[in-house]
Amino acid sequence: MKTLVSFVIPCYRSEATLPGVIREIQNTMEKMKDYGYEIVLVNDCSPDGTFSVIRKLCQENDNIVGIDLARNFGQHSALMAGFHYVKGDVIVCLDDDGQTPADEADRLLMGIEKGADVVYARYGKKHHSGFRNWGSHVNELMTRVMLGKPKDLYLSSYFAAKRFVVDEMLRYEFAYPYVIGLVLRTTKNIINVDVEHRDRQAGVSGYTIGKLLNLWFNGFTAFSVKPLRIATVTGAGCAFLGFAYGIYTIIKKIFINPPDLVTGFSALMSVLVFMGGMMMLMLGLLGEYMGRMYISMNNSPQFVIRECIGGTGKTEFEGESKSI
Repeated sequence: MKTLVSFVIPCYRSEATLPGVIREIQNTMEKMKDYGYEIVLVNDCSPDGTFSVIRKLCQENDNIVGIDLARNFGQHSALMAGFHYVKGDVIVCLDDDGQTPADEADRLLMGIEKGADVVYARYGKKHHSGFRNWGSHVNELMTRVMLGKPKDLYLSSYFAAKRFVVDEMLRYEFAYPYVIGLVLRTTKNIINVDVEHRDRQAGVSGYTIGKLLNLWFNGFTAFSVKPLRIATVTGAGCAFLGFAYGIYTIIKKIFINPPDLVTGFSALMSVLVFMGGMMMLMLGLLGEYMGRMYISMNNSPQFVIRECIGGTGKTEFEGESKSI
């Protein structure tokens, strides 16, 4: 019996690149006789003609499912939407811009066959812009410090996972999904395989500084309390330094009493501004956690599906709007 592989592709501004990605998947999987495959395309409310392209691809191929989200929810929410429609034993996630080489999916699948639960593609040289590479570096640091990612593990948007990993990820129903965090809390049996990273053939990255910041906030507020612990330690450290400086000032005034000792207004203001800034930072961080809890309690959706098309087998959610 063939192993069914489900490809999940979040789509945004990819009307020019998506057909080429699909052809590459088809050509690759035709050579792999031990595998069947399906493709789930999730249009993240792209402002161009991406969903028209998806509709055409679904009409031409029985094993392609198209999902149209009602508004832009972000890459990770789009992935979660696609996970609800997959039927495969192995799920492969990749980008819609052609930079992640679909013709090297066999390397990821081979890692799964060897016993890994999740296999991430690792790039020798990334062909992203300097801004995107900087964002990836910051995200790498955040996941290592906040989420306990092993230092030698490389994370990317191109990965394969066993079905039980995705099923566990679907248990997360709150409004701020972070796929990397969900993977890391599910299993530690994760490996890397080396693949080539390509130049972008058309268009520009959809990631902005705002989206990257939102992604980082999702990562450490949804899956880690370390920021709160850092805030506690920082507050305790500032309090200790203030107390120690006060004792030092008293001792200096009583026992040393230098003639040039003057209680400086500027020094006092510096301390007040510093302490005030630290307090506002900690309160803001605490408010971020509480705000996200409030939003989750109000059952804000991860995604809302406007339309689902294609596919030969009707799924549990097909033809319905699904809010998670």
